[in-house]
Amino acid sequence: MKKTLLTVVALVFLTSCASVSVVTDYDREEDFGTYKTFKMYSGKPIPGDELSKDPLVKSRFENAIKEELIKKGFVYKDSDNVDFMVVIHAGIKQKMRVTNWGSRGWYDPWWGPYGGRVDVSHYEEGTLIIDIVTVSHKELAWRGMGTGVIGSGKFGGDEASRENIKNIVARILADFPPR
Repeated sequence: MKKTLLTVVALVFLTSCASVSVVTDYDREEDFGTYKTFKMYSGKPIPGDELSKDPLVKSRFENAIKEELIKKGFVYKDSDNVDFMVVIHAGIKQKMRVTNWGSRGWYDPWWGPYGGRVDVSHYEEGTLIIDIVTVSHKELAWRGMGTGVIGSGKFGGDEASRENIKNIVARILADFPPR
């Protein structure tokens, strides 16, 4: 439990915004020009959602999303009478990287190579998913995913952490609404 909580907390510290890979997709039939108001999803946690295990971190991401969408001209409402709903969730994968540096040469045919080295490193990769769901049809209209290596760092509500969250959210929402 403690390791899982620390892993979720580490999601905040994606090593740098530049190393976050962003992918978006959307429903080509949806008229995003009609979207004016939004709310954050507050229902049951999504199964397997790492972000819901730490409400403090989730709240920071939600606040950054609200701020970014308000900058884009949308109006936040805390009611059911809105055009779209924002659902956020995250996942974490354990990854392994193997680097074979090769060998320097051969002793002779019987003894084999010398001077070679293989490095193995384990790391965690986190993915933050931001879904835009139509309230009228309750269907996914837009999805943005940001994936990056989770780094270590001091957890807290410090300014650097908040700025990192804002930058990640801004990168993911850069193409919303689609033109």
